[in-house]
Formats: sequence, structure tokens, C-alpha cells
Amino acid sequence: MSQRNYRAAIVGTGGIATAHARAIAASGGRATLVAVADVDLGRAKAFAETWNVPSAHAGLAELLREEQVDLVHLCTPPQLHAPQAVACLEAGVTALVEKPPTLSLAEFDTLIEAERRSTGHVATVLQHRFGAGAVRLRRLAEAGELGRPLLATCLTQWYRDEAYYAMPWRGTWESEGGGPTMGHGIHQFDLLLSILGPWREVTAVAARQARDVDTEDVSMALVTFENGAVATVVNSVVSPRQTSELRFDYEHATVEVEHLYGYTDDDWTVTPAPGHEGVSAVWAQDRSTEPSSHEGWLAAVLDALDQGQAPPVTAGDARRTMEFISALYASAFTGERVGSGQITADSPFARTMEGTGTPWEKVRNK
Repeated sequence: MSQRNYRAAIVGTGGIATAHARAIAASGGRATLVAVADVDLGRAKAFAETWNVPSAHAGLAELLREEQVDLVHLCTPPQLHAPQAVACLEAGVTALVEKPPTLSLAEFDTLIEAERRSTGHVATVLQHRFGAGAVRLRRLAEAGELGRPLLATCLTQWYRDEAYYAMPWRGTWESEGGGPTMGHGIHQFDLLLSILGPWREVTAVAARQARDVDTEDVSMALVTFENGAVATVVNSVVSPRQTSELRFDYEHATVEVEHLYGYTDDDWTVTPAPGHEGVSAVWAQDRSTEPSSHEGWLAAVLDALDQGQAPPVTAGDARRTMEFISALYASAFTGERVGSGQITADSPFARTMEGTGTPWEKVRNK
């Protein structure tokens, strides 16, 4: 596999941009950060100075007009992701989009259409798929080493205080697309979906328990999968003891990971079922220090591009996760079970995650 150097840019130089700059710097010369952009040009220039980037711009349009880049890392607020990704694709540039990739399922479908017309690609940053533990779990499950998947739990119980929501774009459907279901728990349940495969049906609740926001601050779902497994999914920003947990009960073993914002191999445990003690030895093979990180995700992106393939997570992969989010909200706000494929283009939950409306009154955008 031949390797090339990719000219990369970052748009949006807030907090998450640092993780992207670190990933590019850690790529071993496979990618080079050549430009940054931000609506606050002063912040862009300061970021460029910190990371020794040759040029800073006041916006994406200026960057695309004046720079020759292969990749644009979109680290902007969620409501900007879709139009900025489309602009990149129309310029033939691959867009690497932070989560959530769009505000709605319909908006995501505009990215798929734009990608079909472009020589570039669109990929969502869902880095927990690429840690060594998750890669190993998928491999062992696909090989049948663990038996059938039976039961799973997926918890994202985080804590965000009122000060966190002081930014005007947070906590609203119009700018963030949703609450912890969209912006926080997506990492954990995307990993759940990547391991258990296609989901079949969702039954959910969502509530605004404590935060002064228009969106939910808690959601819970019961999910059935096409392979027969069942799972519970919890997303919260009101939990003082923060944790991110996944547990998979297979016929031959329980596999668990507990962490907060990123895991290593040491965060995973395996408990064999009686008579299947050999699973522990199989799991212990090929241990790695590779964490779930932007570095591992970017390496996988560059590997795919080197081979002339679409980068992970592909538009199809991300759409399945976005459809799951839409279904969770639809179930929560209608009180009905929602099946895969049920949210069609004419559904209100395709146009916005809020769909038919919440059972609580808006407090921000009245």
C-alpha cells in the first residue's frame, strides 16, 4: 500500500480542534496541517501560531478558495456541519465531520447526495470504533469465538452544569439538534451498533430533568437487533458520577469496558461462561496500547484513502447511527415503537429530531 502526504485544514479552532491537530501531528508525516479557519480570525491566528500552521483564514469559503487541501476537519458547531461539508464536497475535498454530523436525518441525506456528485468523501468522527478493544471484540464476535450475542447495556452518564449551556448554540434543537442523545451518547451507542450490527426496533423515553434547555437532558431506550440481541441505552448530562460503560453478554463470555472520554485495553474485562475459560486466553492475544482516540481514527482514514477507498466512518455507517437517533426521539415523543426504515423522508422526525414536538415547553427559543 503506497502512502502519500495529505494536506489538511481545520475549520473551527475551539476545544475539539486541539484533538484534531494532535492527531495530524501524530500521523508520522502522512498528513500535514497547512491551514486553519475560524469566524474569529484572531483565534484562528493564535491556533495557527500554537501549531505552527502556515496560514489562517476568516472562514471556510476563503480557505477553499485560497488553499489546496485534501482534507478539511470540521470542528464547528453542529448547525454548520452540513452546509460546510457540502461546500467541501463541491470543491472535491474530503470532509471529516465532528459529531453529530448533521442536525437531522434529512440533512444527512443531503451529504450523501453531495458525496455522490463529488470526488471527495464525507466521514464522521466516531473514534471509539477504532480503539484496540473494540477492533478485537468485533473480530472475535465475527469469528464466533464468543457465541451468539444475547444482551447489552450502553451507558453514557455524564455531567454538564448550567455554565456549560451558557453558549447560545447549546441546548437547542435549532443549533445542536438534540441533547445528550445527539451530542454525548452518540459515541457509545455508535460503538454498540458497530458491534451488534443492524438494529430492528427502538422503544424510548426522553425527559428534561434539570437543565434549562429546550432539548432533553436524559434519554433511555430499549433496542432489539436483527441478530436477536436486546440492549438498553442510557444518555444523560445530569449524572454527578460520570461514566461511559458498555457491556456485552454473549453465550460464551461477558465483555465490558468502563471509561469516561476514551478507553485503552486496560479498561476492558472479559468474564468467560463456565466451560469457556479459553475465551480469556484468546482475548489476551494481540494486546495493544492503542486507545480510542482521534489518532487511531485518523490513521484508519488515511489507510482507506491510500487504498482508494472511502474513509471510515462512511456515510452509510453514520446514517445508520443517525437513523437510530431519529427513531429514539420518535419513540420518546410519540410513545410508539419505531422500527428501522420506518422514518421516511416525509416524517417530521426526518426533518428534525424534535419531530412532532416535545412534551415540555421551550425555554430558550420560544
